[in-house]
Amino acid sequence: MAKGETVTDWKPGVEVAVHEWAELGEGPTWDPAADRLIWVDILNSRVHTYDPASGHRTVLATEQHVGAAKPRVGGGLVVNLRDGIGLYAPDGAFSWLVRDPVAGRRGNDAAVAPDGALWAGTMRYDEAPGGGALTRVTADGTATEVFPDVAVSNGTGWSPDGTLLYYVDSPTRRVDVCRMDGQRPVERREFAVIADSDGFPDGLTVDADGCVWVALWDGGQVRRYTPDGTLDRVLRLPVARPTACAFGGPGLRDLYVTTARTGQDRPHPMAGSVLVVQDAGQGLPGTAFAG
Repeated sequence: MAKGETVTDWKPGVEVAVHEWAELGEGPTWDPAADRLIWVDILNSRVHTYDPASGHRTVLATEQHVGAAKPRVGGGLVVNLRDGIGLYAPDGAFSWLVRDPVAGRRGNDAAVAPDGALWAGTMRYDEAPGGGALTRVTADGTATEVFPDVAVSNGTGWSPDGTLLYYVDSPTRRVDVCRMDGQRPVERREFAVIADSDGFPDGLTVDADGCVWVALWDGGQVRRYTPDGTLDRVLRLPVARPTACAFGGPGLRDLYVTTARTGQDRPHPMAGSVLVVQDAGQGLPGTAFAG
């Protein structure tokens, strides 16, 4: 981490927000309409919600592995499933928006762009290079491939003004950045590089200052990079496999981190839970899927 070699650890209090035994917790997303956190357990095919004010939780079982779940305008959820993009209505009724099953492939991380489109990632179960993609899906079901030949499509986010896209294909050990030309990313370049000994970049979020927070799988930390790519904060966690992070709670000040138990002989007791750092920064208001 050439730009961040002198950075000292950032040591706020890390707490358990939701105690859970998730195999592969992922995709924390704040739903402002309901004042709740949405997240998924991919391998157990579950969509979870959590209201930090009341402690109320819900669990929705999906019929397929679910890589991401995001709120929809008017209520309900859009989900990135094994075989495509599905919709849950506010009453729980399910329908397919895009159904495109490919043997050995599943949906992974996803994000809603400022214009309300879903950018959904895919990957092969064996993580073979080129087996996945990043695809833009609009409310009418139009699917446009943005990045083909991806291995493990993960963190996706936009700068506060929407002019930059940040993106992670985890095995590259890079966070990339592109300029947005309308709805199309152009001029893709390296933004941050993760050393082999520090794990793999996974999910990310962008804060109100334009800083990029990225969880490091097998790195046991979340890092914050300033808009010029300088590493300025390292949050070390007790778990080896944090997967993604997002701001939520009152004023979007609390940083939530999802974690995984999968692939570990002796996972930490907090592994699989949702962690939280209170008053960690200032998040950006999210956008609900327009469909």
